[in-house]
Amino acid sequence: MRQYLIRRFFVLLASLWVASVVIFTLVEGVPGDPASFMLGVNAAPDTLAALRTQMGLDQPLIWRYLHWAGGMLTGDFGQSFTYKVPVASLIAERLSVSLPLAVIALALSVALALPMGLFAASRRGRFSDGTVMAGTQLGIAVPNFWFAMLLVLLLAVHWQIFPAGGFPGWSHPLGALRALTLPAISLALPQAAILTRVLRSALIETLDQDYIRSARAKGLSRSRALTRHALRNALIPVLTILGLQFSFLLAGAIIIENVFYLPGLGRLIFQAITQRDLIVVESVVMVLVFAVIVVNFLTDLAYAAVDPRLRRRA
Repeated sequence: MRQYLIRRFFVLLASLWVASVVIFTLVEGVPGDPASFMLGVNAAPDTLAALRTQMGLDQPLIWRYLHWAGGMLTGDFGQSFTYKVPVASLIAERLSVSLPLAVIALALSVALALPMGLFAASRRGRFSDGTVMAGTQLGIAVPNFWFAMLLVLLLAVHWQIFPAGGFPGWSHPLGALRALTLPAISLALPQAAILTRVLRSALIETLDQDYIRSARAKGLSRSRALTRHALRNALIPVLTILGLQFSFLLAGAIIIENVFYLPGLGRLIFQAITQRDLIVVESVVMVLVFAVIVVNFLTDLAYAAVDPRLRRRA
């Protein structure tokens, strides 16, 4: 088990290094001069040269990469030229919105998908199973931003239960949770539909195994065999989807954050791209990649915790 953890940890470090090189190369290789974009086409040459020096654009590419990567190792992401604040504080401020939103949405997704997947698998081939599958197909097909606008019209404008947008900050915890409720529901429903289908398929495949038939032959009811034996063995594909979903919810909520005017990471990176604030774009994307790789690492550990065969093999 220790060798398995060490091996996965070195894979994590190598993935982070490769990702940093790719991100820096792609962002820095975008056509156009960020200094010219920020000052405008009529900027004086000496002013343009001073800004390029301030942004470090006059230095060699390899030196700029080493300076950026070395700063990240010490927690220094540089200075935003648009917001005039350290990028690290900017990311921390926006992460305080995106991370709780992703956690709440993932919790709602699991809370919806687990009972629906168990229900559909226990009634395979029946009308209720078909109803659940039709509902999940609808949840996958409907865009989450369209569903978000419906929630705003119904629960914010018509019934006025939740706010239509904005974020009051965590100094008002109840108001902050109310502000994140509708975005979390909008993000959770499509993910719950996907997770339900994956869980149902994994459970049905597991229910056809010999040890389930043996448990049933010993007198164990179908529901007990489903929850005590089949569920744990069906968790491997479910954990894979959960890891991917958390990464998507953290990094892919740009549209939802713009619909609800949430100051999260998705909206920050969208604004940084339009303003050509390269240091913010590189740093935010690197943080998101780091989150994805760490979540995948934790998912691998969860595999070993769920399946003892992986521990023995490791």
